[in-house]
Amino acid sequence: MGYVSVIAQEALTADVYSLTFESPTDLSQGFEPGQFLHFRVTDSFDFTLRRPLSLCAADVQNNQITVVYRAQGEGTKRLTRLKAGDRVDVLGPLGHGFLTHQGDKKVLLIGGGIGVPPLVELARQFHESQVRVVSALGFATQAQAILLDELSDCGSLFVATQDGSLGQHGFVTQLLTEDFCAGIDRYYACGPTSMLKAVQQVMRDRNIAGYLSLEERMGCGIGICVGCVHPIARDGKVVNRKTCKEGPVFLAEEVIFDE
Repeated sequence: MGYVSVIAQEALTADVYSLTFESPTDLSQGFEPGQFLHFRVTDSFDFTLRRPLSLCAADVQNNQITVVYRAQGEGTKRLTRLKAGDRVDVLGPLGHGFLTHQGDKKVLLIGGGIGVPPLVELARQFHESQVRVVSALGFATQAQAILLDELSDCGSLFVATQDGSLGQHGFVTQLLTEDFCAGIDRYYACGPTSMLKAVQQVMRDRNIAGYLSLEERMGCGIGICVGCVHPIARDGKVVNRKTCKEGPVFLAEEVIFDE
C-alpha cells in the first residue's frame, strides 16, 4: 500500500482510537472484512516491527479506510500522535478475512473489546446484502464500549459488560442462549483468546458453524518470521498455521485451544 495520508484521528475511549486515511488503491476492487494492515510506527529505527491493525470500515465512494485500535504499547501510543495531513507507511491488506456464504439469511457477530472493530465492515456488507445481522458484544465496562451505533445501524445489538454498567451483567457468552441463537445460520467472532475459546464451545453445543478471528502477536505480518503460528485441526491432523498469512480468520471447528 505504501505511504498514506491521514484524514482524521479521534479518541473513542481513554485508550482506543479511530484512524481514517486515504487509500492509494481502488477500494472498489475489494478487501475482506477481517483482514489487517501493518503500520510502520516511525520512519526511524526506534520501532523495528510494524503494528497490525484490523480493518474496521471502508468508504468506497471516497476511497477511505478506517482502523480502530487500542494504544497499549509504546508503538501504538506513538501512532496516536498522527493527525490530519500526516503520512504513514502502511502494508496491506494482509491475511485472510471472513468468508460469507450465499443462502445465509441470519448471522451472528460476536465481539469482545478491541475485537469489535473488524465486525463493523462485515456487518455493513451483510446488511447491504439483505442478510439479517445480530451482534453480541462484550466489554469490561460501559466506558470501554465502542462502535455500538455502527453495529446497531446494521441490525439487532445486544451488549454484556463484566461490571453490569451496560446491558447484561456478565460475559458475552451469557447472551448466547439456545433461544438467542435460534435461526442463526452462521457466526463470526473476534476477541481475546479466552472469549473465543468459550464462544467456540457454546456454539458447538448449539450446532452452529462459524469463524474465529485469532489474536496473535505478529512480527513480519507476511508469514516469514513464523512468530504467530496456531494449531489447527485439518484432514485428521494437527498442523501449525501462520495467523498473519493463513489467518487471522479460521473455521471455528478447526481451531485448537489449550486445555
